[in-house]
Amino acid sequence: MKPITENQSSPLLHRLWIYQKERFPVFQHGLMIAVFSFSAISYARLSAGKTGFIDWSIYLPVVFITFTMFLMLRIFDEFKDEEEDKQHRSHLPVPRGLIKLSELKVVGIIVIISQVIVQLIFFPSMLALYAIVMLYMCLMAVEFFIPEWLVAHQFWYVVSHMMIIPLVDIYASGSDWFLKGESAPHTLMWFFAVSFMNGIVLEFGRKIKISEHEEINTYSSKLGINTATWCFLSALLLTWVLACGAAYYAGYGQITYIILACFLVLCSIPAFLLLKNKEAKYTKAIEVASGIWTIAMYLVLGGGQMITSIF
Repeated sequence: MKPITENQSSPLLHRLWIYQKERFPVFQHGLMIAVFSFSAISYARLSAGKTGFIDWSIYLPVVFITFTMFLMLRIFDEFKDEEEDKQHRSHLPVPRGLIKLSELKVVGIIVIISQVIVQLIFFPSMLALYAIVMLYMCLMAVEFFIPEWLVAHQFWYVVSHMMIIPLVDIYASGSDWFLKGESAPHTLMWFFAVSFMNGIVLEFGRKIKISEHEEINTYSSKLGINTATWCFLSALLLTWVLACGAAYYAGYGQITYIILACFLVLCSIPAFLLLKNKEAKYTKAIEVASGIWTIAMYLVLGGGQMITSIF
């Protein structure tokens, strides 16, 4: 996205609105996170043989918490990447002066206070799971105290950072089993694995560029565009295998496997087109496909199954 022209003396709320458009689109992320939370809870219930959904007075606060968890992740990243952004991404909101880190710090404090208050009102016991997620997020912010090693070992860098997604999954699904003092269904491990791989798909999907649009720390710049594209396709395939496993152990019908296979084919097409023709429109299509794939996995494994069972 191209930077939006702004007056840096504009009111904070106006500048934050521009910031979210560029770095954390509220409506786009809100939809995906609502689906993510709904599906995590739904899969936990369906795989445990339960019927119906949790009360909406629980679900809506959970969506708020999970949404703001990912917002906090974005804010932490702004601090973590401050120097690198100054050197290589001067067009971003913070290095170009649209938003100060001190202002984002205030936003972050307000968000955390709001999260704690919401949980104290609706489900105080969930604060234990919340603390685990936030502690891990803080460790991510300091690169687990081994930043140089992680940069030199990109595989472990990606793995360590993608683990935040299953942790948020545990929190979201815990609004069913944890609140009731139950053990998590063992089948949830399949769903957590799919969530982890969805994060990998999204990560590769947004960091494959053609040479004219190349940026620092993209996978195409590190691995070469062909290798990065094959990694994206491999991540899709592995996620599909795990999704099939999740569907099997939850007892879903044959139509689920057909739908999963259709999405695998559909979302692979832009990558194969990019391998054939190195054009920017195909890298953008891969990024879009990664988003479609992620939402589809959550809907197929959790959301859609729950809606069908209710109606």
